[in-house]
Amino acid sequence: MAILKVLFVLPFFLSSLISARNDCTSSFCGISPFPIRFPFRIQGQQPDNCGFPGFNVRCSNQGKAVLSLPYMDDFIIRDINYANQEILLYDPSGCLASRLLSLNLSSSPFKPAYYQNYTFLSCSGDSMMPRLNAIGCLSNSSVSILATSLPTPAGEMNSCSILTTLQLSVPWTSQNEFGFYSDLGSHLLLAWSAPSCENCEAKGGICGFRNATSQEISCFNAPGTGFSAGGLHIFRIIALSIVIPAMTCSICISCIICLRNRSVVAGRAHRNGGTGTGTAAVTPQPATIHAGLDDSTIESYTKVVLGESRRVPGPNHTACPICLADYHPKETVRCIPECEHCFHAECIDEWLRINGSCPVCRNSPSPSPDVHVVVNY
Repeated sequence: MAILKVLFVLPFFLSSLISARNDCTSSFCGISPFPIRFPFRIQGQQPDNCGFPGFNVRCSNQGKAVLSLPYMDDFIIRDINYANQEILLYDPSGCLASRLLSLNLSSSPFKPAYYQNYTFLSCSGDSMMPRLNAIGCLSNSSVSILATSLPTPAGEMNSCSILTTLQLSVPWTSQNEFGFYSDLGSHLLLAWSAPSCENCEAKGGICGFRNATSQEISCFNAPGTGFSAGGLHIFRIIALSIVIPAMTCSICISCIICLRNRSVVAGRAHRNGGTGTGTAAVTPQPATIHAGLDDSTIESYTKVVLGESRRVPGPNHTACPICLADYHPKETVRCIPECEHCFHAECIDEWLRINGSCPVCRNSPSPSPDVHVVVNY
């Protein structure tokens, strides 16, 4: 029995030896639908080593993620695309055009996701043609500000002067038939090239510093799990290569001890003449080994696809008890009947193939009559 206890805790001990630690977890600002994680970090909520320099974010009193750029006022973050390394921003005052005229990204890690030339013109209000829509938040009764990405129309702009020509990254703009914009959209699309995490994201990993004191970038399977992108696979190989031979040896040793004890009891009975007057001996029973389950039984247990809330049914927590990884949206978990303990589907499937009991409460479940797949919102 002691050997079996050692075998049970051995995989968790191995995980602490072979894993590359990453204690940085994703966080959220209020009800923002996107997570804040490396290279971004929330000031005051996540340690300095959880973010790359220049990617600091703070949460406003309204629960919105705010990005501060050097020499500029704050922008509100609409979304972050970690795979494409792009961030979508908007101006909280509702006049993005005024921000674009003074946009300075020279001291920030960001650059426009793509470029398009825009010419800004200042025209006297009384000479404006009705069909040439001005940018409302920059214009007044005497001066109208126009923007166009086309060459300036000749003959119609006598009362106008060119303010500046800029290369901007503004999606979703609409122009009239003369090529003038009444606004420049409501969002600014920026991109970053360093740190470069595209390959890591494409493999389903998460970037981060190797440790709290290193500036070397590593690829992890998930934030805060302690497993590198390939660490979980290596751990399974090592664990199985050790646990299976050890279990075989423990069974053989148990059989040898059992046979030896029976031999001793038989010898005592022979020496006592079969009268039963000697001291009674208790024959030890061989340890009960829970055999693994077949795939059809495992597949009969309920599967749950996690939604954005990451809510797991039953008496569960926010992390898988087997691999210790936090649950994330769109991951699939499998729940054991009776006790309702849930785990990552791939983790519990491998466990049940070699041990037919729940890793948490050690209960031996029975097959569910139907296969259930539940989508959790």
